[in-house]
Amino acid sequence: MKTLLLARHAKSEWGIHGLSDHDRPLNGRGRRDAPAMASQLVEDGIGLQRIVSSTATRARTTADEYASAFRLEMIEEPALYAASARTILEVASALPDDVEVAMLVGHNPGMTDATAELTGSFAEFPTCAVAECAVDIGSWAELVEGSGRLLRLRTPRDLG
Repeated sequence: MKTLLLARHAKSEWGIHGLSDHDRPLNGRGRRDAPAMASQLVEDGIGLQRIVSSTATRARTTADEYASAFRLEMIEEPALYAASARTILEVASALPDDVEVAMLVGHNPGMTDATAELTGSFAEFPTCAVAECAVDIGSWAELVEGSGRLLRLRTPRDLG
């Protein structure tokens, strides 16, 4: 059994003229939500072992909060920037098998679509949401559409 956390980056800033989409930072709400969500995952006892993030600034900054909370290194994966569900699941299927609990941090609509393809469950995926998916596999290479089930979708609204 493996656990895959699919996380959308926290709320980002739109009002900076001349900044590329890739380079947009988190806004104030995003800077509050990301560490709060990371703390909640620690409090919930999630045994996170690997964090892989899109290279976009907003995703990396969000992933850095998770990495700090879990005392892990964040790994950047360029393929996760604006990735399709298929690409997201391909990145997950390449995870090392000694990792039991992994998180991918990326963007919508890919994260919503990947969660739906993996679990058959569609859920609204606001910024900073984290889908916790159980996957009954022994090797990440066995990860395929429909092989998981959605255990829980955490959103910033759940944080009290």
